[in-house]
Amino acid sequence: MLSINRRGALGLLGATAGTLMLPRFAFSQAKRPSITIAVQKITNNNTLDIWNEQSNVGERVFFPNLWEGLILRDWMGNQGPVPGLATEWKRLDDRTLELKLRQGVKFHNGDELTAEDVAFSFSRERVFGNTEPAGGKTIFEDDHKPATVKELPAAIPGVGRRLWPALAGVEIVDKYTVRFHNATPDVTLEGRLYSFGSQIVSRRSWDEAATYADWARKPVTTGPYMVGEFKPDVSLTLVAFDQYWGGRPPLEQIRFVEVPEVASRVNGLLSGEYDFACDLPPDQIATVQAAPGYEVQNSTIWNHRVSVFNVQNPVLANPLVRRAMTHAIDRQAIVDALWGGKTVVPAGLQFESFRSSDMFVEGWKAPEYDPKLAQDLLKQANYKGDAIPFRLLNNYYTNQTANGQIMVEMWKQVGINVEIQMKENWAQIHDPAGVKGVRDWSASNTINDPITPMVVQFGPNGDVQQKKEWTNEEMNKLSVVMETSTDRALRKKAIARMLEICEREDPVYQVLHQNAVFTGMKSSLKWKAAPAFAMDFRSANWSI
Repeated sequence: MLSINRRGALGLLGATAGTLMLPRFAFSQAKRPSITIAVQKITNNNTLDIWNEQSNVGERVFFPNLWEGLILRDWMGNQGPVPGLATEWKRLDDRTLELKLRQGVKFHNGDELTAEDVAFSFSRERVFGNTEPAGGKTIFEDDHKPATVKELPAAIPGVGRRLWPALAGVEIVDKYTVRFHNATPDVTLEGRLYSFGSQIVSRRSWDEAATYADWARKPVTTGPYMVGEFKPDVSLTLVAFDQYWGGRPPLEQIRFVEVPEVASRVNGLLSGEYDFACDLPPDQIATVQAAPGYEVQNSTIWNHRVSVFNVQNPVLANPLVRRAMTHAIDRQAIVDALWGGKTVVPAGLQFESFRSSDMFVEGWKAPEYDPKLAQDLLKQANYKGDAIPFRLLNNYYTNQTANGQIMVEMWKQVGINVEIQMKENWAQIHDPAGVKGVRDWSASNTINDPITPMVVQFGPNGDVQQKKEWTNEEMNKLSVVMETSTDRALRKKAIARMLEICEREDPVYQVLHQNAVFTGMKSSLKWKAAPAFAMDFRSANWSI
C-alpha cells in the first residue's frame, strides 16, 4: 500500500520558467520570474474567503501562498503542525489554549498583526454570526466589538461551527498573546488551528471594505503573495509581498487561469502558454512526459473520493438498497483502469496518518465487491428497478465523469437503475428542486484526527446532515464523544462504531479511492509538488 506521504515523482523534480512581464526565460537576478498555472477551477463561489470556499480548488490557490494561520500545516512534509503566525503554544487545560504571536508580522496593507486581528478572525461578525458554541455561550465579545457590520453569506456560520463547534471566544491577553477558550474539552484544538478556515485576516481591512463582496474579492492577509487581480471564473493573479515575515518571495507573480478542459490544459502546457497544468488524469502522463522538457509529478493526498446517498429519495431511504450499491462497485478495478494503479482503495474513511495517534481502526476495509450479495440485498429490499438519479459534474474531480459512468454500469449489472444527470456547478448539484439520489464528493483529513472528515462532514453540523440528505441518531451521539472526550480509548471505540454505521448498517457514503494529484510542468526549474492540492511557492520550494 502507498504511504500517505509517498511522493512518486515521475521524471526529475523541477519547476517552471515563464513570466507575465518579460519574455520567457529572459529574467535576471534582479527580476523575479512570473508563472502561469492552468487549473480546472479557481474557486466555487467566486470569492477568496476561506470560510466561503471550502474546497479542493480553494486549497490550491489559498495555501500556503495567500492565507496563513497561527499554526501552519507542513505542506511539503508530513502535513502536521509547524509554527506560523504564532511561535509557540501551550495547553492551560483541556478547554484552553494559549498562543504567543510572532512579532513584526505585516499584513498586506502594512499593518502589524496583533491579538486584536486574531480575536476578530474568530468573532461573530467574521465567522459565527448568531450561532452559539455547543455546551456554552460566546464570551469576550467586548474585546472585539465590530466597527461595522457586514452581511455574511448564509453558509459561513454553519461552516464555522463545523470546524469550531464549541469555540466560546478568543481572549486578548496582551498585544501578542491570545487564549482560545472552548466551552467543552477538545483534544483537537491545535489541529483545528491549522485546518482550512482558521487563518487570520486584517481587522482594519474588513472594517474599511464597503461590503462583504468587496472584501472577499481582495482579502488582506499575511501570506508571501497578495491579491493583485481577481477575475471570477477567469483568473487570479497573486503578486509578491516583499515585507513577508518569512523572507522575500521568489516569484514576481503567480497567475492561476481557469481552463476547465483537460485537453486545453495539456495543450497549453506543451505550447508554452502555461507553466503548470493541474489535475491531469493518469492517461495524460505519457503525453506530457514524451514532450522534451516536461514532466509530471504525482502524489496521493489526504483526501478520499466518495459518493453520497440522499435518503430523501424514497428508494434510497431503504438502507438495504444503499448497502447493495456499495457492494456492486469494484473499487480496485476502477483504480486499475482509470488511475493506472497510482492510488489505492483505503480502509474506509480512514487515513494512514491516524496511526500516529493510535486512532486507526485496524482490520477495517471498504465494502467488498460482491455482486451476489448486492442482488440478495436488493431482493430483500423488494427493489423494483426504480430509477435513481446521479447528479454528476463534468470532471470537477479528476476522472469524475468516467468514474461515474463505470459505476452506473456496475450498478446496472446487479440490477440497479441509476441515471446520470449532468450538472454545471455545485449549486445545481444541491438544488432542492427535483428528486435527488447520489452525488459525488471528497473527504479530507485536515487535522490528523478522525474528526476530520467523519464528524466535520457527516456529523450533525456537517454539510450532509445540514442539507438533510441523511441523519442517524447514534452517529450524532458518537460525534459528541469525538468532539468532547479526552479518553483516547473511548474515542477510538466511537470512531470504530461510526465506520460501522456510515459504511455498513446505514450507509451515508461509499469510499471509492484515495485521491491523487498529477501536475504537468516544465522541468527546467526546481519546484516540488506537495502531497496535497496546495502548491507551495515559498522560497524553500523554489530555486532557479
